[in-house]
Amino acid sequence: MSHKTRFVAMIAAAALTLPLAACSTTPAPGGGGGDALKDCNVGITMPTRSLERWINDGAQLQKALQDAKCTVDLQYADNKVDQQISQIQNQIAGGAKILVIASIDGTALGPVLEEAAKQQVKVIAYDRLINGSPNVDYYATFDNYKVGQLQGNFLKDQLKLDSASSPINLEPFAGSPDDNNAKFFFSGAWDVLLPYVEKGTLTVPSGKAPKSDADWATIGIQGWDSAKAQAEMDNRLSSFYTGGKKVQAVLSPNDSLAIGIVASLKSAGYKPGADYPLITGQDGDKANVKAILAGEQSMTVWKDTRKLGERVFTMIKQITSGQTVEVNDTKTYNNGVKVVPSYLIEPEVVTKDLVQSKLIDSGFLKASDVGL
Repeated sequence: MSHKTRFVAMIAAAALTLPLAACSTTPAPGGGGGDALKDCNVGITMPTRSLERWINDGAQLQKALQDAKCTVDLQYADNKVDQQISQIQNQIAGGAKILVIASIDGTALGPVLEEAAKQQVKVIAYDRLINGSPNVDYYATFDNYKVGQLQGNFLKDQLKLDSASSPINLEPFAGSPDDNNAKFFFSGAWDVLLPYVEKGTLTVPSGKAPKSDADWATIGIQGWDSAKAQAEMDNRLSSFYTGGKKVQAVLSPNDSLAIGIVASLKSAGYKPGADYPLITGQDGDKANVKAILAGEQSMTVWKDTRKLGERVFTMIKQITSGQTVEVNDTKTYNNGVKVVPSYLIEPEVVTKDLVQSKLIDSGFLKASDVGL
């Protein structure tokens, strides 16, 4: 296929996907009273609609920008790297001056970001670091290492590891190997839990206990896929938990994996109660909050994505007005080429007794969303 034919096909394919992507290339009428931003043309690419949080993130940022009279193109890439690259190329060709990218594969965007740099387009990595490129201007995210720390410390405290008199069976999981955040989530938790594995206080009957943080991807679940997590847990339970042996804790880095793990436990006959394992999570998805209320999941690390959207909107305002972009971390996030100036937002633990005060009263979720 010639370059010209490929380009025409790419544009045609992009045109076909526009209604599905719920994108907008014109400001919304009326708006929400925000101050209009001058020369504000923003392309937003989110990885997928299969996870609730990305739908919410995209819609929230899109609305804020439309209220400020920005031109906005919001796209979802169905977890396909080539599709995301094509979407970014189209946004650059369409005159975007700022790109907000939640990458699918943080190592695959180097060439398209070179195109962006040639057009003097600013790039904000949204909650997932883009690796291997000098053309990433800013990174907005949560303190992802702390997310893991909160999960690890929750298990440490609930299992009373410092005073445990007999070994406790743990099964650890990690996120998608192509997501840079997954490394930080696992490292934060494993730095808390590995010493107890090494002492024998925690045992991992499946043997899937990385020797160090650096080996996290060996237990990663590709694409953060719930069904893959369920299949992996099914295999561990059937292979290593025979003769009455029970799993007592599961380190799940996020809610989508926790949903699969819970489904596996249920099919194996586990029921909420005194002997039900502790299960961690992250994101505060509706289905998982319901599971927490039902005693099927122990906690979730809540990242108020509204705050992330607000921070990125502030960055965009500062870029368009020529102001210095505010960051609070210039040391942590090295993408292999540069340390990307970052703004980190604090995550919070939510357990059953905090659902109302943290998630409902704040307006993050409606009571009806989770059966309250």
